[in-house]
Amino acid sequence: MGRQGVRLGLIGTGLMGREIAAAILRWCSILEGPPQPRIVAVCGRDLGRRRWFEEALPGIQSTPDYRELLANPDVDAVYCAVPHDLHQRFYVDTMGSGKHLLGEKPFGIDQAANSAILEEVARHPELVVRCASQLAFYPGAQRVLRLARDNAFGRILEAEVTFRHSSDLDPLKPINWKRRAETNGEYGCMGDLGMHILFLPLRMGWAVRNVRAILSKVVDQRPDGQGGMAPCDTWDNATLLCEAEAGGSLFPLTVKTQRIAPGEMNTWSISVLGTETSARFSTKYPRTLETLRYRRGEPQAWLHEDLGYASVYPSIAGAIFEFGFSDAILQMLAAFFDEVPRGPGGEVPFGCVTPEETRVEHSLFTAALDSQRGSRVVSL
Repeated sequence: MGRQGVRLGLIGTGLMGREIAAAILRWCSILEGPPQPRIVAVCGRDLGRRRWFEEALPGIQSTPDYRELLANPDVDAVYCAVPHDLHQRFYVDTMGSGKHLLGEKPFGIDQAANSAILEEVARHPELVVRCASQLAFYPGAQRVLRLARDNAFGRILEAEVTFRHSSDLDPLKPINWKRRAETNGEYGCMGDLGMHILFLPLRMGWAVRNVRAILSKVVDQRPDGQGGMAPCDTWDNATLLCEAEAGGSLFPLTVKTQRIAPGEMNTWSISVLGTETSARFSTKYPRTLETLRYRRGEPQAWLHEDLGYASVYPSIAGAIFEFGFSDAILQMLAAFFDEVPRGPGGEVPFGCVTPEETRVEHSLFTAALDSQRGSRVVSL
Protein backbone atom coordinates (compact mmCIF):
# COMPACT_ATOMS: atom_id res chain seq x y z
CA MET A 1 0.00 0.00 0.00
CA GLY A 2 1.36 3.45 0.89
CA ARG A 3 2.39 5.49 -2.13
CA GLN A 4 1.84 2.53 -4.41
CA GLY A 5 -1.86 2.38 -3.59
CA VAL A 6 -4.01 -0.46 -2.38
CA ARG A 7 -3.71 -3.80 -4.19
CA LEU A 8 -7.23 -5.03 -4.86
CA GLY A 9 -8.77 -8.42 -5.49
CA LEU A 10 -12.19 -8.66 -7.16
CA ILE A 11 -14.58 -11.47 -6.26
CA GLY A 12 -17.47 -11.47 -8.71
CA THR A 13 -17.19 -10.78 -12.43
CA GLY A 14 -20.72 -9.52 -13.09
CA LEU A 15 -21.97 -6.02 -13.82
CA MET A 16 -20.67 -4.32 -10.69
CA GLY A 17 -17.29 -6.07 -10.83
CA ARG A 18 -16.77 -4.65 -14.31
CA GLU A 19 -17.95 -1.20 -13.18
CA ILE A 20 -15.39 -1.24 -10.36
CA ALA A 21 -12.60 -2.28 -12.71
CA ALA A 22 -13.55 0.38 -15.27
CA ALA A 23 -13.56 3.06 -12.57
CA ILE A 24 -10.09 2.11 -11.38
CA LEU A 25 -8.81 2.18 -14.96
CA ARG A 26 -9.78 5.86 -15.14
CA TRP A 27 -8.25 6.76 -11.77
CA CYS A 28 -6.06 9.42 -13.38
CA SER A 29 -9.17 11.62 -13.46
CA ILE A 30 -8.94 11.98 -9.65
CA LEU A 31 -6.85 15.08 -8.93
CA GLU A 32 -6.79 15.00 -5.13
CA GLY A 33 -7.22 11.67 -3.40
CA PRO A 34 -5.51 8.40 -2.53
CA PRO A 35 -2.90 6.83 -4.83
CA GLN A 36 -4.26 4.71 -7.67
CA PRO A 37 -5.21 1.21 -6.52
CA ARG A 38 -4.14 -1.78 -8.60
CA ILE A 39 -6.32 -4.75 -9.40
CA VAL A 40 -4.02 -7.75 -8.96
CA ALA A 41 -6.51 -10.64 -8.84
CA VAL A 42 -9.99 -11.56 -10.01
CA CYS A 43 -12.26 -14.47 -9.11
CA GLY A 44 -15.35 -15.69 -10.92
CA ARG A 45 -16.90 -18.97 -12.02
CA ASP A 46 -17.58 -17.82 -15.60
CA LEU A 47 -14.45 -18.15 -17.74
CA GLY A 48 -15.81 -15.85 -20.43
CA ARG A 49 -16.37 -13.04 -17.93
CA ARG A 50 -12.94 -13.56 -16.40
CA ARG A 51 -11.40 -13.12 -19.83
CA TRP A 52 -12.79 -9.57 -19.97
CA PHE A 53 -10.71 -8.75 -16.87
CA GLU A 54 -7.67 -10.62 -18.17
CA GLU A 55 -7.72 -8.59 -21.38
CA ALA A 56 -8.35 -5.27 -19.63
CA LEU A 57 -5.78 -5.95 -16.88
CA PRO A 58 -2.88 -8.01 -18.29
CA GLY A 59 -0.97 -10.02 -15.71
CA ILE A 60 -3.68 -10.31 -13.06
CA GLN A 61 -4.25 -13.56 -11.20
CA SER A 62 -7.46 -15.15 -12.51
CA THR A 63 -9.15 -17.98 -10.65
CA PRO A 64 -12.57 -19.60 -10.15
CA ASP A 65 -11.76 -20.24 -6.45
CA TYR A 66 -12.17 -17.29 -4.10
CA ARG A 67 -10.01 -19.02 -1.48
CA GLU A 68 -7.07 -18.90 -3.89
CA LEU A 69 -7.56 -15.15 -4.25
CA LEU A 70 -7.75 -14.70 -0.46
CA ALA A 71 -4.50 -16.65 -0.05
CA ASN A 72 -2.68 -14.28 -2.42
CA PRO A 73 -0.23 -12.22 -0.29
CA ASP A 74 -0.26 -9.45 -2.92
CA VAL A 75 -3.95 -8.67 -2.21
CA ASP A 76 -4.50 -5.95 0.43
CA ALA A 77 -8.26 -5.49 0.04
CA VAL A 78 -11.19 -7.22 -1.63
CA TYR A 79 -14.27 -5.97 -3.41
CA CYS A 80 -16.85 -8.77 -3.18
CA ALA A 81 -20.03 -8.85 -5.31
CA VAL A 82 -21.79 -12.20 -4.88
CA PRO A 83 -25.45 -13.20 -4.35
CA HIS A 84 -26.84 -12.36 -0.93
CA ASP A 85 -26.86 -15.97 0.30
CA LEU A 86 -23.05 -16.03 -0.05
CA HIS A 87 -22.35 -12.80 1.82
CA GLN A 88 -21.81 -14.33 5.24
CA ARG A 89 -19.32 -16.99 4.13
CA PHE A 90 -17.39 -14.82 1.68
CA TYR A 91 -17.24 -11.73 3.90
CA VAL A 92 -16.24 -13.67 7.02
CA ASP A 93 -13.58 -15.58 5.08
CA THR A 94 -12.24 -12.35 3.57
CA MET A 95 -11.80 -10.74 6.98
CA GLY A 96 -10.39 -13.99 8.36
CA SER A 97 -7.68 -13.84 5.70
CA GLY A 98 -6.65 -10.38 6.90
CA LYS A 99 -8.01 -8.44 3.91
CA HIS A 100 -9.86 -5.14 4.02
CA LEU A 101 -13.36 -5.51 2.56
CA LEU A 102 -15.73 -3.52 0.40
CA GLY A 103 -18.84 -5.72 0.27
CA GLU A 104 -22.17 -5.34 -1.43
CA LYS A 105 -25.51 -4.57 0.15
CA PRO A 106 -27.42 -5.73 2.09
CA PHE A 107 -24.35 -7.16 3.89
CA GLY A 108 -25.98 -10.52 4.64
CA ILE A 109 -29.08 -12.25 3.33
CA ASP A 110 -30.94 -11.64 6.61
CA GLN A 111 -30.48 -10.23 10.10
CA ALA A 112 -28.80 -13.37 11.43
CA ALA A 113 -26.24 -13.35 8.61
CA ASN A 114 -25.61 -9.64 9.12
CA SER A 115 -25.03 -10.22 12.85
CA ALA A 116 -22.51 -12.97 12.06
CA ILE A 117 -20.66 -10.66 9.66
CA LEU A 118 -20.56 -7.85 12.22
CA GLU A 119 -19.25 -10.24 14.87
CA GLU A 120 -16.34 -11.00 12.54
CA VAL A 121 -15.84 -7.26 11.98
CA ALA A 122 -15.46 -6.86 15.76
CA ARG A 123 -12.79 -9.57 15.78
CA HIS A 124 -10.71 -7.58 13.27
CA PRO A 125 -10.56 -3.97 14.50
CA GLU A 126 -7.51 -3.37 12.30
CA LEU A 127 -9.47 -3.87 9.08
CA VAL A 128 -11.51 -1.33 7.12
CA VAL A 129 -14.83 -3.02 6.31
CA ARG A 130 -17.40 -1.09 4.32
CA CYS A 131 -20.56 -1.60 2.25
CA ALA A 132 -20.78 -0.33 -1.33
CA SER A 133 -23.34 2.39 -2.04
CA GLN A 134 -22.47 5.07 -4.55
CA LEU A 135 -25.53 7.27 -5.11
CA ALA A 136 -25.03 9.44 -2.03
CA PHE A 137 -21.85 10.71 -3.71
CA TYR A 138 -23.89 12.66 -6.29
CA PRO A 139 -23.34 16.42 -5.84
CA GLY A 140 -27.07 16.97 -5.21
CA ALA A 141 -27.12 14.34 -2.47
CA GLN A 142 -24.05 15.89 -0.88
CA ARG A 143 -25.75 19.29 -0.86
CA VAL A 144 -28.78 17.82 0.95
CA LEU A 145 -26.39 16.28 3.47
CA ARG A 146 -24.73 19.67 3.97
CA LEU A 147 -28.12 21.27 4.68
CA ALA A 148 -28.77 18.65 7.36
CA ARG A 149 -25.36 19.12 8.96
CA ASP A 150 -25.90 22.89 8.99
CA ASN A 151 -29.32 22.37 10.68
CA ALA A 152 -30.80 24.35 7.80
CA PHE A 153 -34.09 22.43 7.59
CA GLY A 154 -35.39 23.67 10.91
CA ARG A 155 -37.94 21.18 12.15
CA ILE A 156 -38.44 18.44 9.57
CA LEU A 157 -42.09 18.15 8.58
CA GLU A 158 -41.87 15.16 6.26
CA ALA A 159 -39.32 13.29 4.14
CA GLU A 160 -39.29 10.68 1.39
CA VAL A 161 -36.46 8.56 -0.04
CA THR A 162 -36.94 6.30 -3.05
CA PHE A 163 -35.17 3.96 -5.46
CA ARG A 164 -37.27 2.91 -8.44
CA HIS A 165 -36.75 1.14 -11.73
CA SER A 166 -38.98 -0.64 -14.21
CA SER A 167 -36.84 -3.51 -15.49
CA ASP A 168 -39.19 -6.11 -13.98
CA LEU A 169 -42.32 -4.65 -15.58
CA ASP A 170 -41.87 -7.22 -18.36
CA PRO A 171 -43.43 -10.45 -17.01
CA LEU A 172 -41.43 -12.49 -19.53
CA LYS A 173 -38.05 -11.25 -18.32
CA PRO A 174 -36.12 -14.45 -17.39
CA ILE A 175 -35.71 -15.12 -13.68
CA ASN A 176 -32.37 -14.56 -11.99
CA TRP A 177 -31.02 -14.96 -8.47
CA LYS A 178 -32.45 -11.62 -7.30
CA ARG A 179 -35.99 -12.93 -7.91
CA ARG A 180 -35.54 -16.04 -5.74
CA ALA A 181 -35.87 -15.78 -1.96
CA GLU A 182 -33.39 -18.65 -1.58
CA THR A 183 -30.56 -16.54 -3.00
CA ASN A 184 -31.82 -12.95 -2.67
CA GLY A 185 -33.47 -13.29 0.73
CA GLU A 186 -36.95 -12.62 2.06
CA TYR A 187 -36.33 -8.86 1.93
CA GLY A 188 -36.74 -8.92 -1.86
CA CYS A 189 -36.43 -5.44 -3.37
CA MET A 190 -35.65 -3.95 0.05
CA GLY A 191 -32.42 -5.92 0.37
CA ASP A 192 -31.47 -5.26 -3.22
CA LEU A 193 -32.11 -1.48 -3.25
CA GLY A 194 -32.70 -0.28 0.29
CA MET A 195 -29.20 0.56 1.51
CA HIS A 196 -28.83 3.05 -1.32
CA ILE A 197 -31.68 5.21 -0.03
CA LEU A 198 -31.08 4.65 3.71
CA PHE A 199 -27.42 5.68 3.51
CA LEU A 200 -28.03 9.44 3.38
CA PRO A 201 -30.76 9.55 6.09
CA LEU A 202 -28.58 7.47 8.41
CA ARG A 203 -25.55 9.68 7.74
CA MET A 204 -27.72 12.74 8.47
CA GLY A 205 -28.44 11.27 11.90
CA TRP A 206 -32.08 10.31 11.40
CA ALA A 207 -33.34 7.45 13.57
CA VAL A 208 -36.29 5.31 12.46
CA ARG A 209 -38.55 4.53 15.43
CA ASN A 210 -41.28 2.38 13.83
CA VAL A 211 -42.56 1.16 10.47
CA ARG A 212 -45.77 0.09 8.75
CA ALA A 213 -44.82 -1.78 5.59
CA ILE A 214 -46.89 -2.50 2.50
CA LEU A 215 -45.06 -5.05 0.34
CA SER A 216 -46.19 -6.25 -3.09
CA LYS A 217 -45.52 -9.40 -5.10
CA VAL A 218 -46.59 -8.51 -8.62
CA VAL A 219 -45.10 -11.26 -10.83
CA ASP A 220 -45.29 -14.72 -9.27
CA GLN A 221 -43.45 -16.65 -11.98
CA ARG A 222 -40.94 -15.97 -14.73
CA PRO A 223 -39.32 -17.90 -17.60
CA ASP A 224 -36.57 -20.19 -16.32
CA GLY A 225 -34.48 -19.97 -19.51
CA GLN A 226 -35.08 -23.64 -20.31
CA GLY A 227 -38.55 -23.42 -21.81
CA GLY A 228 -40.43 -23.56 -18.52
CA MET A 229 -41.56 -21.22 -15.77
CA ALA A 230 -40.02 -20.80 -12.32
CA PRO A 231 -41.57 -19.37 -9.13
CA CYS A 232 -40.69 -15.72 -8.51
CA ASP A 233 -41.10 -15.45 -4.74
CA THR A 234 -39.48 -12.15 -3.76
CA TRP A 235 -41.17 -8.82 -3.01
CA ASP A 236 -41.23 -6.67 -6.15
CA ASN A 237 -42.20 -3.35 -4.53
CA ALA A 238 -42.07 -2.04 -0.98
CA THR A 239 -43.49 1.10 0.63
CA LEU A 240 -42.40 1.68 4.22
CA LEU A 241 -44.30 4.31 6.20
CA CYS A 242 -41.97 5.18 9.06
CA GLU A 243 -41.82 7.51 12.02
CA ALA A 244 -38.32 8.96 12.23
CA GLU A 245 -36.59 11.28 14.66
CA ALA A 246 -34.15 14.13 14.03
CA GLY A 247 -33.20 16.93 16.37
CA GLY A 248 -35.52 15.61 19.07
CA SER A 249 -38.63 15.82 16.84
CA LEU A 250 -40.60 13.05 15.12
CA PHE A 251 -41.66 13.21 11.48
CA PRO A 252 -43.11 10.88 8.82
CA LEU A 253 -40.50 9.24 6.57
CA THR A 254 -41.59 7.31 3.48
CA VAL A 255 -39.13 4.73 2.13
CA LYS A 256 -39.85 3.23 -1.30
CA THR A 257 -37.95 0.49 -3.13
CA GLN A 258 -39.56 -0.61 -6.38
CA ARG A 259 -38.47 -2.97 -9.13
CA ILE A 260 -41.72 -2.35 -10.99
CA ALA A 261 -42.13 1.42 -11.35
CA PRO A 262 -43.38 2.22 -14.88
CA GLY A 263 -41.27 4.78 -16.67
CA GLU A 264 -38.35 4.71 -14.22
CA MET A 265 -34.96 3.57 -15.47
CA ASN A 266 -32.90 3.71 -12.26
CA THR A 267 -34.13 6.65 -10.20
CA TRP A 268 -32.84 7.55 -6.72
CA SER A 269 -34.43 10.51 -4.96
CA ILE A 270 -34.71 12.33 -1.66
CA SER A 271 -37.19 15.00 -0.56
CA VAL A 272 -37.08 16.85 2.76
CA LEU A 273 -39.69 19.41 3.82
CA GLY A 274 -38.70 21.62 6.74
CA THR A 275 -39.98 24.68 8.56
CA GLU A 276 -36.98 26.74 7.42
CA THR A 277 -35.62 25.01 4.30
CA SER A 278 -36.91 22.26 2.03
CA ALA A 279 -34.87 20.34 -0.55
CA ARG A 280 -35.41 17.83 -3.36
CA PHE A 281 -32.93 15.90 -5.49
CA SER A 282 -33.32 13.05 -7.98
CA THR A 283 -30.86 11.25 -10.24
CA LYS A 284 -33.50 11.67 -12.95
CA TYR A 285 -32.25 15.28 -13.12
CA PRO A 286 -28.67 14.77 -11.89
CA ARG A 287 -27.46 18.37 -12.16
CA THR A 288 -30.51 20.01 -10.54
CA LEU A 289 -31.06 20.72 -6.86
CA GLU A 290 -34.38 22.21 -5.75
CA THR A 291 -34.53 24.24 -2.54
CA LEU A 292 -37.14 26.40 -0.88
CA ARG A 293 -36.10 28.72 1.93
CA TYR A 294 -38.99 30.00 4.04
CA ARG A 295 -38.82 33.61 5.19
CA ARG A 296 -41.81 35.11 6.95
CA GLY A 297 -43.71 37.47 4.70
CA GLU A 298 -41.71 36.56 1.59
CA PRO A 299 -42.90 34.51 -1.41
CA GLN A 300 -42.52 30.75 -1.09
CA ALA A 301 -40.82 29.61 -4.29
CA TRP A 302 -38.66 26.67 -5.27
CA LEU A 303 -35.18 27.57 -6.54
CA HIS A 304 -33.83 25.29 -9.30
CA GLU A 305 -30.04 25.32 -9.20
CA ASP A 306 -27.68 23.74 -11.77
CA LEU A 307 -24.93 22.07 -9.78
CA GLY A 308 -22.43 21.01 -12.40
CA TYR A 309 -19.58 18.69 -11.48
CA ALA A 310 -18.81 19.20 -7.78
CA SER A 311 -17.38 15.96 -6.39
CA VAL A 312 -16.19 14.92 -2.92
CA TYR A 313 -12.74 14.14 -4.35
CA PRO A 314 -11.72 16.78 -6.93
CA SER A 315 -11.57 15.53 -10.51
CA ILE A 316 -10.32 16.70 -13.89
CA ALA A 317 -13.97 17.10 -15.01
CA GLY A 318 -14.87 20.72 -15.61
CA ALA A 319 -17.40 22.33 -13.27
CA ILE A 320 -19.85 22.78 -16.15
CA PHE A 321 -20.02 19.05 -16.90
CA GLU A 322 -22.63 16.59 -15.69
CA PHE A 323 -21.97 14.08 -12.91
CA GLY A 324 -23.15 10.51 -13.61
CA PHE A 325 -23.31 6.95 -12.30
CA SER A 326 -19.75 6.00 -13.25
CA ASP A 327 -18.51 9.16 -11.51
CA ALA A 328 -20.38 8.13 -8.36
CA ILE A 329 -18.67 4.70 -8.48
CA LEU A 330 -15.27 6.38 -8.80
CA GLN A 331 -15.98 8.72 -5.88
CA MET A 332 -17.13 5.82 -3.67
CA LEU A 333 -13.92 3.93 -4.46
CA ALA A 334 -11.84 7.02 -3.71
CA ALA A 335 -13.47 7.17 -0.29
CA PHE A 336 -12.79 3.48 0.40
CA PHE A 337 -9.17 3.61 -0.74
CA ASP A 338 -8.73 6.79 1.29
CA GLU A 339 -10.03 4.98 4.38
CA VAL A 340 -7.93 1.82 4.03
CA PRO A 341 -4.50 3.32 4.87
CA ARG A 342 -6.01 5.54 7.57
CA GLY A 343 -7.71 2.64 9.36
CA PRO A 344 -11.32 2.24 10.58
CA GLY A 345 -11.19 5.43 12.66
CA GLY A 346 -9.54 7.63 10.05
CA GLU A 347 -11.07 10.92 8.96
CA VAL A 348 -12.13 11.25 5.31
CA PRO A 349 -14.37 13.84 3.58
CA PHE A 350 -17.27 11.38 3.25
CA GLY A 351 -16.84 7.72 4.08
CA CYS A 352 -18.57 4.64 2.71
CA VAL A 353 -21.42 2.80 4.47
CA THR A 354 -20.21 1.35 7.77
CA PRO A 355 -21.04 -2.09 9.18
CA GLU A 356 -23.09 -0.45 11.95
CA GLU A 357 -25.21 1.34 9.34
CA THR A 358 -25.97 -2.05 7.74
CA ARG A 359 -27.14 -3.26 11.16
CA VAL A 360 -29.74 -0.48 11.22
CA GLU A 361 -30.79 -1.39 7.66
CA HIS A 362 -31.41 -5.00 8.69
CA SER A 363 -33.36 -3.95 11.77
CA LEU A 364 -35.68 -1.88 9.59
CA PHE A 365 -36.19 -4.54 6.91
CA THR A 366 -36.77 -7.29 9.47
CA ALA A 367 -39.38 -5.08 11.15
CA ALA A 368 -40.93 -4.38 7.74
CA LEU A 369 -41.39 -8.13 7.12
CA ASP A 370 -43.01 -8.46 10.54
CA SER A 371 -45.25 -5.48 9.77
CA GLN A 372 -46.36 -6.99 6.46
CA ARG A 373 -47.21 -10.33 8.06
CA GLY A 374 -49.31 -8.76 10.79
CA SER A 375 -50.59 -5.66 8.98
CA ARG A 376 -49.41 -3.57 11.89
CA VAL A 377 -46.95 -0.94 13.01
CA VAL A 378 -43.71 -2.44 14.36
CA SER A 379 -41.32 -0.56 16.63
CA LEU A 380 -37.59 -0.78 16.09
